[in-house]
Amino acid sequence: MAKLLGNLSTALLLSVALLLVVLFGFHGSLISEGSHFVNGVFRFLHVLCGIMWIGLLYYFNFVQIPTMPKVPAELKPGVSKYIAPEALFWFRWAAAFTVLTGLIVAMLSGYLHEALMLKPGFRVIGLGMWLALIMAFNVWFVIWPNQKKALGLVEADADTKAKAATTAMIFSRTNTVLSLPMLYCMVTQGWLGGV
Repeated sequence: MAKLLGNLSTALLLSVALLLVVLFGFHGSLISEGSHFVNGVFRFLHVLCGIMWIGLLYYFNFVQIPTMPKVPAELKPGVSKYIAPEALFWFRWAAAFTVLTGLIVAMLSGYLHEALMLKPGFRVIGLGMWLALIMAFNVWFVIWPNQKKALGLVEADADTKAKAATTAMIFSRTNTVLSLPMLYCMVTQGWLGGV
């Protein structure tokens, strides 16, 4: 079992194989329904990417940021040179693909324009979409550029690194604040409907 699950690639292949069993074994008739199937696939991808994005956001805010002051100075480079850059890679691309797949779902479902314009009946999902767009903007255009400086991935003096670290943290916390109302809007649109 350790040999099978000890390798991440093997574990992911096993997960995809099980997904295909579920897809074709239990929902085979859906595949013939064309656009519903495509919409379902993009909804699945949207949720999958969203879990990765918000999961990493919470990792940074609930684990890494509060723990770093307790880490001995000689061990901090292990986080800043190896763990943080890798986590930030997945974080920013999960944000991009969450937004992309969400927009595709809204387009396939026929409510993209109405939601973005916050029209009646689509205000809840529209507000969630706008919050997610703001959060993704923060990831790509504020957090990531500042994290590159703070982690030493680009040249910066000590004062610039310190300011960049603070800016990245403040915008990461901003995204944490926005995440709860965003998630609420995404999850409740179906039963709040015409709000």
